[in-house]
Amino acid sequence: MGSEGHARGGTTYRRLTLAMLFAGFSTFSLLYAVQPLLPLFADQYRLSAAGASLAVSLATGPLAVGILVAGAVSDRVGRRPLMVWAMIAAGALTLAAAAAPGWGALLAFRLLTGVALAGVPAVAMAYVAEEVDAASVGAAMGLYIAGSALGGMGGRLVASLVADLAGWRSALAVVGLLGLAMGEAFRRLAPPSRRFARSALPPRAVLAQTKRLFADAALPLLYAEAFLLMGIFVTIYNYAGFRLLAPPYALGQAAVGAVFLLYLLGSASSAWFAGLAGRMGRRRVFWVPIAIAIAGTALTLARPLGVFVAGIGVVTIGFFGAHSIASAWVGRRATGQRGQAAALYLFFYYLGSSVLGSAGGVAWSRYGWAGVAGFCLVAGVVALILGLVLRGVPPLIVEPPPGASIPEA
Repeated sequence: MGSEGHARGGTTYRRLTLAMLFAGFSTFSLLYAVQPLLPLFADQYRLSAAGASLAVSLATGPLAVGILVAGAVSDRVGRRPLMVWAMIAAGALTLAAAAAPGWGALLAFRLLTGVALAGVPAVAMAYVAEEVDAASVGAAMGLYIAGSALGGMGGRLVASLVADLAGWRSALAVVGLLGLAMGEAFRRLAPPSRRFARSALPPRAVLAQTKRLFADAALPLLYAEAFLLMGIFVTIYNYAGFRLLAPPYALGQAAVGAVFLLYLLGSASSAWFAGLAGRMGRRRVFWVPIAIAIAGTALTLARPLGVFVAGIGVVTIGFFGAHSIASAWVGRRATGQRGQAAALYLFFYYLGSSVLGSAGGVAWSRYGWAGVAGFCLVAGVVALILGLVLRGVPPLIVEPPPGASIPEA
């Protein structure tokens, strides 16, 4: 534990940050590559949109639960080994899903993929914090987050393009092979842990910490925001493909995949809103990107293709802006229990993806896109109300360094 952390500019630091880029890309490409393929699943297996959406939900749901367990497992076996095995197992399971003999087998492989992938987001921050010099942690985590955004977009885009040419099985096979290659790259690049020390909190202590977190005035509201906002975002993208493939648009699979390029707007929005919240305060700003997401959802009700796609772009801007503020706010409020607070935030984040993402399919089946948009608007209004309630939560008093102002928490 006494060894120096990897400092920015050093060879091992460059290797670690590149490994984290691969980790983020692999995780989110493997998790969400099936999203643009949902209409193809529905067509081949004669499913409703809600039934097809299980290919996403049965991965994100187990991932949500697995995140709560993976951190404790990594305390015993180590961060790096768990991440290596998680990435390689998820790539292999995606390859297996490409050859699944039926819908039930495909869902089983997706469920196992979600369980495997929990080993990456749950411990990535802990691995970086332990192995990297304190002054360089932010930059290292920035590359992981960038990889996550690129993976979320790239996995969907690659799957759409390959599916358009050779079918969904080939698409999953390509994504699975890319996942295996990135898992191997991570294994070769990520430096062995030098500062890891095995530890394990007894269950009673973990429960006591969890109770303290839920006793906070802001954290339960932020967890609810994670559930609602991620649910809205995934629902919009889950069923946009169904609308775009159907008349009057009747777009091809590759064109539908191109919609995921809108993720680039989210990357810019995340950084911009994080900076704005830092200057003006989270309480004053947080409701704004939620309102933007609501406006974008309303825009998707328009019939012209350009306006519909623009609406998805506006939802993307709002979601990533709100997520960047909320996730940072959780870290500020948690003080000495940041790891567990972050794990709970991710739990509700992916639970929203699973539960609301599937529920939105019922709205699509019964009422078409108007049902999807209406479902998301209701969730958005609830999120906005909670955001306004958060404005009135008193900040924590955080002891600043000498000469510094008190940061908002």
